[in-house]
Amino acid sequence: MTETTSQKILRGLKEYGIMTLGMWIYAFAWSSIILPARCTGGGASGLAMMIYYASGGNVELGTMVGLINAVLIVVASFIVGWKFSTKTIFSIIMLSFAMNILQTHLPADIMQLGNERLLSSILGGILSGIGVSLCLLQGGTSGGTDIVALIVNKYRTISYGRILFITDFIIIGSSLLVTRDIQMVIFGYVVVAACGYTADAVLAGDKKSSQLMIMSKHHDAIADAIVNDLHRGCTVMDGTGWFTKEPTKVVMVLCRKSETSTILRTIKRVDPDAFISNASVTGVYGRGFEEIKR
Repeated sequence: MTETTSQKILRGLKEYGIMTLGMWIYAFAWSSIILPARCTGGGASGLAMMIYYASGGNVELGTMVGLINAVLIVVASFIVGWKFSTKTIFSIIMLSFAMNILQTHLPADIMQLGNERLLSSILGGILSGIGVSLCLLQGGTSGGTDIVALIVNKYRTISYGRILFITDFIIIGSSLLVTRDIQMVIFGYVVVAACGYTADAVLAGDKKSSQLMIMSKHHDAIADAIVNDLHRGCTVMDGTGWFTKEPTKVVMVLCRKSETSTILRTIKRVDPDAFISNASVTGVYGRGFEEIKR
């Protein structure tokens, strides 16, 4: 049973619709909650916020987010090749558009939390975590740190979580040089903590990994789709179905939790009758995952 054209269109509309909702929630968190309270955060949005403060508020936040991500994508394309999906490009464009619309057309402090910096940093972090998680669950990304991680892992095997921590620490700490506001730095780390905790909860442990074991007559097509379309490695092993005593092939994939739903959708598209087991893995070591500690 293969997926019909109408089913593909409906699935695509659903995925892009959820990503759009996620990016608007993320944009609202930054433009209408974090910005009015003069807080900051990490990633491309945090860097754009720092530029916004340095310019005295004379730049559009969404435009700066788009420009920063565009530069990162161009640099990454020369270093690691063009590995950015249509969903990633769409999410970045939608985020930039949503930020500019909300910043321009909504009242500056629509939530009336401008004087509540702690509450704003927590609420803004939670909403941004929900927004980015909705995007990740559909195979998209808001760019920023994800692109940096792709570049860094070309040369060094460093976990995504560590890259996220280092880049956010530097970006938020650098805002002190621009604003001379130590409270902004402190609340910036609160934003990152709230966002990270929420994202982990929504993604059921994004920093953990999954091991997928796929048994299918179309193992070659599934393996090609995982490698070529999703840019994720896999291993094809020999097996024997003991009930039938017939030889079979097993495709093993190690991936991050956030990638699991995308891989499962890809498998379903190739072979809806595939037999799949999905197990949580406590540790994966090697390129793109964790580094073995000495």
